[in-house]
Formats: sequence, C-alpha cells, structure tokens
Amino acid sequence: MTAAPILIRADASVAMGTGHLMRCLALAQAWQDAGGRAVFAAAESTEAVRARLVAERCNVVSVSAAAGSADDASQTIALAHEEKAAWVVVDGYHFSADYQRALKAAGFKALFLDDYGHAQHYSADLLLNQNLGAGEALYRDREAQTRLLLGPRYCLLRREFAAWRSRARDVSPVCRKLLVMMGGSDPQNLTSRVLEALAQGGFENLEAQVVVGGSNPHFAALQSVAAQSAGKITVRRDVTNVAELMADADLAISAAGSTCWELFLFGLPALLVDVAANQTELAKELDRQGCAIRVGDQNTAPRAIAGQLERLVRSQEIRRSLSQNCRKLVDGRGAERVVSALRGAEGVRVRRAQAEDRRLLWEWANDPEVRAASFSSDAISWETHVAWFAEKLMPEKSVIFIAEYEDGNAAGQIRFDFRQDGEADVNLSLAKEKRGCGLAVPVIQAGVRELFATTECKRVHAFVKPENAASMRAFEKAGFVRIGADRIRDHVAVRFDLLRDLG
Repeated sequence: MTAAPILIRADASVAMGTGHLMRCLALAQAWQDAGGRAVFAAAESTEAVRARLVAERCNVVSVSAAAGSADDASQTIALAHEEKAAWVVVDGYHFSADYQRALKAAGFKALFLDDYGHAQHYSADLLLNQNLGAGEALYRDREAQTRLLLGPRYCLLRREFAAWRSRARDVSPVCRKLLVMMGGSDPQNLTSRVLEALAQGGFENLEAQVVVGGSNPHFAALQSVAAQSAGKITVRRDVTNVAELMADADLAISAAGSTCWELFLFGLPALLVDVAANQTELAKELDRQGCAIRVGDQNTAPRAIAGQLERLVRSQEIRRSLSQNCRKLVDGRGAERVVSALRGAEGVRVRRAQAEDRRLLWEWANDPEVRAASFSSDAISWETHVAWFAEKLMPEKSVIFIAEYEDGNAAGQIRFDFRQDGEADVNLSLAKEKRGCGLAVPVIQAGVRELFATTECKRVHAFVKPENAASMRAFEKAGFVRIGADRIRDHVAVRFDLLRDLG
C-alpha cells in the first residue's frame, strides 16, 4: 500500500459531542494498520479530542470556515491536494449534498458517513451507515457509482477493542458492577440523572463506574454528587482503559450513540438513552430486536431509569437474552472492512497457493458463512483438508490462487478445478473481514485472467446457490453469462459460464 493519506473532515464540540471524530479515529487507526497515514481537518474540536488524535499519530489541521460551508469545502479540497490524499472522509450532519459534489468535482474519491439520510442526495464513492436497520431505501437518491456500506458489520471500533473480539461473556446470576457512559461531552448532563436514579435506593450492592469524556464540563459536580452518595460510585474522566471496564461490567447505562457498538462487542446488557433526536430510531430498533432496552430520550426521569435498572439487576434471564442478541451484531472487524472498501481493487493481485497457505485455506473453508454457501455444508476436519490440499496442488487437478494486497495482506482465494475436457469449475471465498467491500469482482477477474494466461483452459463454469444473490451478481459483473439451472450434490444451482476470448 502507498503512503498516501486519508483526509478526514469531522468536528467535535461540547454541544454536538465527540462521536463523529472518535469513530473516525477508529477508521484512521485501521488505515494506519494497513500502512497509511491519517490527517484530520476540523473546524471545531475540543482540547481533549485534539490531544487524543495527536497521541494516535494523526496530524490535525484547523479549518477556519463555517462548518459545512462552500468555503469549508474549498479549504478541505486545498488541504487534500496538499496532502495528496487517497480519499477524503466526511462525517457530520452539517455536510450537505453540495459538499459531496464539490469534492467529486475536484477529482477526489469520497467516503461519506451518515446515520439517517440527512444529505438527501449522495454522490460520494462510498456511503457508510453502520446503524441497525440501515437500508438501501434510505439512499435511493444517489449517483450510480455510489456504493453502500450498510449495517453493524461496518461499525467502526477503535484499535483498543481488537484484543477482545473473541471474548465470551458469562452472565452472572448476581449483578454487581454497572458502567455508565452518557457520551463524550454530555451537554445536557444526563449523567446526573443516572446518579439520581442510583440514589433512589435498592442499589447499595451495585458498584458503579461512571465514565465521562475529557470534554465533559460537569466533571467536578458529578464527582461531588458521587462523593455524597451512599452507594459505591466512582466518576472517572477521559479513561484509557474503557475496553477493560466494559469487559469487567455486568451491565451498562449508555447514550444510544456509537458507544452501543463497543458495548455489543462485549455482549454487555445495556439500558439506552437517546440523548439526541438522531439516536431515537436506532435506540427503538435495538430495543425491538432485543439487543438493548431503550429507557427513553433526554427528558427521561430518574425514576424511569431506576425502574428499568432494577428490572435488569433482578433478572439474569433478561440480561442473558440481551447479551446473546447484541453480541451477534458486532464482530469488531468493521473498520477493517471499510479500509478494504477504500482500497478496493487497487493493488489486489493473485498468486499461486503454496504449502504454507494450507492452514489459512482451512480456516477460510470452515467459516460458517462459507460452509452455508457451499454445496457441502459439513465442517472440514484438518486431516481431510490436508489430504484434499495435497491433491489440489497437483497442476493437472487444480489451480488455487491467493488474492492479496501488495503488502501481503490476504483477501481470499479463488480455485479452478479442471474437468476431463480441460474446462474448469471455479470456487471463490473471501476472508470474513473482506466481505462486502467490493472485492469479489476484481478477485474473480484477476483469477480468471491469470488462469487463461498460464493454462490452456478455454471455459470456466461457476455454480451458485439461487439464494446467494451477491455471488450471482459478482460473477455477472465479472463477465460470466448466466446459462440456466443445474444440480450439484442434490442442490439446485444456477450456472454461469465464461468463455476464453481467443481473439
């Protein structure tokens, strides 16, 4: 990967909160991990957030124009030219359709982060809405080249959460530890209402960790209230071990913003308060699907919070159900998927599989989604795989290509099994974190191109389950022609063919 940076245009303040900049930090970290640089441009930012960005090795540049204005767009474009940015990333409700058009007119690739369709028309190359329930219908008014990244599988979690991806949660019968997180700045001081709820009695055995952001103006007052409380309440500001606190807690009370996805990675049962109007639909949908309990909005009374908290504390069954449901939504690899989408087909190449790829291919093959899409869904034992792999490496039997980026980061595999007539059947699978990033078509094209260049194969056949619409679209976009129906291992299959161009 080249050293070209991404330029991230986002803001933070006590009034608007810090969520936009902090989720963009997760994307910046993932871009850094892939070998790139990240530059932030901000018209507004708090001292605490700016210090965090600098500590994460991100350059921070001030925008002197009104946020979202035409002058703002001009300054951002000038900075993108100066930095030779590979992408411009825009996150904030004050950035309009005109702002996107200006970036595209200047020749830049743009990623636009959105939560509820506020811009009305979209012309960015990529549009990311990580919320549950985000659907294509919300973005019907978009350019043909605008590709959608929708849903929690793209949620942006910071680097500090990566080590906890595979951690299982044991829902204890007794609830002892509560984590309270009402946003980075909490301008309405809803944290104080939670403290009032805890003071209403019945929670003497509950140890509460109250975490506020470095931009919270109410820290001293909250500390004073906690000190006078009869309960065990600790108020902490700008913590660096939030992942550990989430892992250690039994339940949480949180704002219904991006913190939800962090809690869900840990399977942490949570009460949610939508502290802003743009959080309401998400909070309601999470409640409807049994992933969290929505207490209410910014007008919620302490008594309502206390009632729902008591219900959760008393019921292990409810907490276990919430934990299981919310954990299914988040696997912690959303930022990697978005970076893969940013990188797209650029730098993707295929190489012949080697002996050292054996375990990687086995792990990919046993992924539940791969098994479900296969015509043989049984798990594959290591012994069976070793024998299979040895046979597939015989050049007269098969050709296996590993798709990877120039830095060696593997993206998936494409295999061609030869028939007696010299034609081949194709098998494709992408690494879990690379799915949904637009890589299927370029990997198919690169694999077929290399196959035709290095073998005498004249035709390739693809067989896809009818319910696998994404795979069918990928083969058609890669140039395959739909032939009709067939049967593979007692399964109905849709057949696609690609004939070698002999001209």
